[in-house]
Amino acid sequence: MHRRLFPRALAVLALVATAAAAGTTTATAEAPTPAQTRLNATIDAILSDSRLDGAQAGVVVVDTATGRTLYDRNSTRRLIPASNTKLLTSAAAMELLGPGHRFTTEVSADGSRRAGMLSGDLYLRGGGDPTILAADYDRLAEQVAAAGVRVVAGDLVADDTRYDKGRLGPDWTWDDEPYYYAAQVSALTVAPDTDYDAGTVIVQATPGTRAGVRPKITMTPDNGWLRIDNRAETVADGETSISFEREHGGNTVVVTGRIAVGQAAESDWVTVWEPTGYAADVFRSALRRHGVRVLGRTVLGTATPDTAKPLARHDSMPLADLMVPFLKLSNNGHAEVLTKELGRQLSGSGTWAAGLSAISGYVGDAGVDTGTLRQRDGSGLSRRNLVPPAQFVTLLSAVRAEPWFDTWYAALPVAGNPDRFVGGTLRSRMGGTAAANNVHAKTGSLTGASALSGYVTDADGRLLAFSIVLNNYLTSSVKGLEDQIAIALASYTEKETATARRTVPAAPESPRVPEGRECSWVKPALC
Repeated sequence: MHRRLFPRALAVLALVATAAAAGTTTATAEAPTPAQTRLNATIDAILSDSRLDGAQAGVVVVDTATGRTLYDRNSTRRLIPASNTKLLTSAAAMELLGPGHRFTTEVSADGSRRAGMLSGDLYLRGGGDPTILAADYDRLAEQVAAAGVRVVAGDLVADDTRYDKGRLGPDWTWDDEPYYYAAQVSALTVAPDTDYDAGTVIVQATPGTRAGVRPKITMTPDNGWLRIDNRAETVADGETSISFEREHGGNTVVVTGRIAVGQAAESDWVTVWEPTGYAADVFRSALRRHGVRVLGRTVLGTATPDTAKPLARHDSMPLADLMVPFLKLSNNGHAEVLTKELGRQLSGSGTWAAGLSAISGYVGDAGVDTGTLRQRDGSGLSRRNLVPPAQFVTLLSAVRAEPWFDTWYAALPVAGNPDRFVGGTLRSRMGGTAAANNVHAKTGSLTGASALSGYVTDADGRLLAFSIVLNNYLTSSVKGLEDQIAIALASYTEKETATARRTVPAAPESPRVPEGRECSWVKPALC
């Protein structure tokens, strides 16, 4: 593994050289142009909105070609960035793990084999893959059967020792635990579909054929790890209101509420308690389907011995491809796995502490002043994360020189593009404006904290890096204000035109964040 050093001093020298080549001076020595003065007045007017009364706002905009600051309000103030934290994590992963990095899941046998009998244990070793599906475990089981194993006399051992036993971020709130965006982190897990929310199960309620009967409850993937306590009822008519809630400390999902006859099924993503056992259960069922019987128990958390012989393996998609569901859908689980994988690769320790140290090292080399920020997890779910907007813009400017930049830039959500795996968390925002299919930026949302940081090409063709971080507001959403600023930047020009003289641009209505839910992506709404 190779780590390319990018000392802070070299980053500064490069910026100065670029500015000199462009015939510019530093931002502090250069008087604002009339266009810049108008831009400042426009953003100031947006930030004077009553929704921000008593709130904190940090906004900074920089011309990436010259390094000139076009707008700055409270850019050095430490604010809760929510999922903008993923900018730090994803950039470090692309550099330190590399775009070609894959996660490997292996099956090995320890013991003698004769006439289809394994006189020993079968080991399922997790490599951290957050995208592995039930179908992938089925293919692993098929490989085991193809290797001639028919009976395992010993145990099925689920090896999750690549990472530590820390399942939940140290600062995550207890009431987030059942929701998909706060799934437990393990080196051995299962994702239910191609959103790749590892460590979750999709639970679905289908109405009965008549009022008074229980709805039919199914799970994807089907498994024996979770138990359903169905307390819901089918009603003749009326509004459907179904709730799926996993009880703390266990795997019982309580289904309550009402669903009307003839209505469409209702479903939700529910986290599991101990994803290692979930993965082992799914794999054991797959072995049974392929004619492989395990006579022993399922044992969790034991390391695969060096003497074990490989039977099957599954490699994940490369990291370059993983960046798409990770950043487009703001997948918290991916961020945390990548953090622990960074720790494992760089120091041999698959922990949050080791991974965060690796992230800090990379972004510091890229010019970020790590002494001004605090990062407590990979995803931004922790409210103890604090990052000044100026440091996001420093990173956004620096990574443009990285060989993987184009892949990373394309993986960011794109404003107003309705394709879910292009527009991502911005697909319903800024449509029909100058920012549509232009702004590439990371969203961020927690209750009372919202952020948007990324890139926009202005009307003169300049690529601008910007960061907007808003905290401590009481309204349900301030996404529209972020959008207005982004639209103003997309329309910015130094030329004297009627459009240039327009003040505050209008922005389409933005999705609202559900009250009381900490999130970076609320299904199916945006957050």
